[in-house]
Amino acid sequence: MMIKETYDKSRVINFSDAVFSIVMTLLILEVGVPTISEINTQPFRSVLSARIPDFIGLFVSFMVSALYWMGHIKLMRYVSVISGRLLWINIFFLLAIVILPFSTAMYINGFDQAGPFIFYCINLSVIGFFNIVMLRYVFHSEKQLSGFTRLRYRWYRARGLNVMIVWVIAGVVAISMPSLSRFIFLLLFVVQFVIDRRFKKKLSVTS
Repeated sequence: MMIKETYDKSRVINFSDAVFSIVMTLLILEVGVPTISEINTQPFRSVLSARIPDFIGLFVSFMVSALYWMGHIKLMRYVSVISGRLLWINIFFLLAIVILPFSTAMYINGFDQAGPFIFYCINLSVIGFFNIVMLRYVFHSEKQLSGFTRLRYRWYRARGLNVMIVWVIAGVVAISMPSLSRFIFLLLFVVQFVIDRRFKKKLSVTS
């Protein structure tokens, strides 16, 4: 009988946290720092307004990264053993996260163009895809051991699908309506609020 190789859960979690913290910190580097001459020769309001796209990109990417990080923390509570397959799913998930500062920079530098924003949306959709793959794997391998109930799995899956679908929609809309597509991410927070409220009510009834 072949023995499945497993890995230290704490090391995997610590490594994942480190990747998230580095990526979320690197995002600030995409906000262009004004030069002394720029500050001295232009009104400060103009200096700041020129960087509005930078701050939008920072805010959106930071908040989305934070949502995925929080989801990763919650999911790992139900993992008893890190198998080789789960390790590789987590690695590809983190790879998509690592690309985020690059896609954010492209989005910021080409703020008025559809192409860079579509690439950004693809990056975020891929992150969402691997997040859902990881959720599904953990549920089917751990539900008998960790108390990861079907209702809780459906809750986390709904949150993950929300993020992925919203970015797919934003990327598609950007092809014909680039300006409108920039605001579609706001649906993330509205839909997540509705999802959380619905499933928290169901969990309170079953508990």
